[in-house]
Amino acid sequence: MNPIFDYVIVGGGSAGCVLANRLTADPRIRVCLIEAGKPDNTPLIHVPAGLIALVPTRIRNWAFHTTAQAGLNGRRLLQPRGKTLGGSSSINAMVYTRGHASDYDQWAALGNAGWSYQDVLPYFKKSEHNEAGADAFHGTGGLLNVAALRSPSAFDQIFIDSAIQAGFAFNPDFNGAQQEGVGQFQVTHRNGERCSTAKAFLQPAKSRANLTVITQAQATGIQFEGKRATGIEYRHQGHAKSVRARREVILCGGAIQSPHLLLLSGIGATDELASAGIPLRHHLPGVGKNLQDHLDFTFVFRCASQSLFGMSAGSVWRTFKGFWSYVKHRHGLLTTNFAEAGGFIRSDPSLTIPDMQLHFCIAMVVEHGKRLLRGEGYSLHVCQLRPQSRGTVSLQSTDPMVPPLIDPRYLSHEEDMTAMVSGYKATRRILDAPAFRQQARQELFTHEAQSDSEIRHLIRERAETIYHPVGTCKMGSDAMAVVDVNLKVHGIEALRVVDASVMPTLVGGNTNAPTIMIAEKAADLILQQFA
Repeated sequence: MNPIFDYVIVGGGSAGCVLANRLTADPRIRVCLIEAGKPDNTPLIHVPAGLIALVPTRIRNWAFHTTAQAGLNGRRLLQPRGKTLGGSSSINAMVYTRGHASDYDQWAALGNAGWSYQDVLPYFKKSEHNEAGADAFHGTGGLLNVAALRSPSAFDQIFIDSAIQAGFAFNPDFNGAQQEGVGQFQVTHRNGERCSTAKAFLQPAKSRANLTVITQAQATGIQFEGKRATGIEYRHQGHAKSVRARREVILCGGAIQSPHLLLLSGIGATDELASAGIPLRHHLPGVGKNLQDHLDFTFVFRCASQSLFGMSAGSVWRTFKGFWSYVKHRHGLLTTNFAEAGGFIRSDPSLTIPDMQLHFCIAMVVEHGKRLLRGEGYSLHVCQLRPQSRGTVSLQSTDPMVPPLIDPRYLSHEEDMTAMVSGYKATRRILDAPAFRQQARQELFTHEAQSDSEIRHLIRERAETIYHPVGTCKMGSDAMAVVDVNLKVHGIEALRVVDASVMPTLVGGNTNAPTIMIAEKAADLILQQFA
């Protein structure tokens, strides 16, 4: 007989770990959390600098690829996604930003009551233990530790000084009263270690008798009785298994895998499912549509400095010393998240809110870190925050073990290229400011681009994702919406989606903190119904 739980959560990532904790805080509620990846039991996850080995490889990483992108000269881009407890919060750069307040007000304006900035701010604060203290915008006592970097690079200040010289303001808190400006990021660290959702939320709940966690278990389909979700089929250790849900099935697979599982289970556009040979369960044409992501361009400079990371005898020696500092005190070079500083800027002064995000990295980042360059150096990334291009996640095969087709359609909307060129030029002003100019450096890849046409060509040749896919099970009430404001799937009983896929529009910032917020709010919605 298949085991029965009140709730079955599919995906032990940024949202799933939050839900598992919050739901099982009520001892009456039995929860099963299913995760396709392995446990988060590798030092590469917990030592912050280990991300350099996680992002470009298949270590605890699905390492998906997009389809060939016409807007990027036919290139297929790597799309890293966490494949472990904690999901992408276990392999990301740990930057804690929430987006702009107006992003959430736009969600509400689109008809999603209860999702304005004032509605969601309490959930950001609930999850957070900010080491800088509580105020109108930040919480303390939450499970997710948010802190300043312990051992930031001295080179961060050169970036900040250059940005100020270029006319951009300093901002000590991107999640406070104002987002705009430059500074150092806060990160999801605790005592110099990564604070993923697995560590923050799941670890304290694992000993609860009412929580069952199954790893290396890939969901293959949703079980139904009519149009009511009743359980999950999954593959574990080479065997097909299933688990039943008395109350609800909750998908937390993220913007790539939640729509994939819905499509495999017969929920999607009728014609697409018919052409794939999958029997229709419910016509919901928005499944897998509305894919949005932050496209990112990187300037790379070689620069000999003891404050930078790289491939040289000196850097190897500093890393060795940093290892001992980390082992003894949880300080030093290995506490870096690489993207230590950055900011939110307006590429055009006539804009009312920032349209670009900067990430300043203390290493030369080329091809997600797969390509290593000799010497030390730095990178400055610029990404367009609110792209107009929309892509899709669709079926490649009816075999659930075959990844879906991921087509973000980067730069398919002409306004996005225009915005990227503006962002390129604004970032160039920072790189040409006196503080940067005073450093002996060698510019790689970008020094010859001067005209708009040359910049456009360079963007098509070199731009990459900065790993923020959202929107493929969007929240709303229009014909292309997949879930309602309570995150329940339209037309299906006892089925919710709780992850970044429900975002109707991409927020202006990193997406991990917003995903955690979504799960916090969803937990309250579910618990209110349970009561």
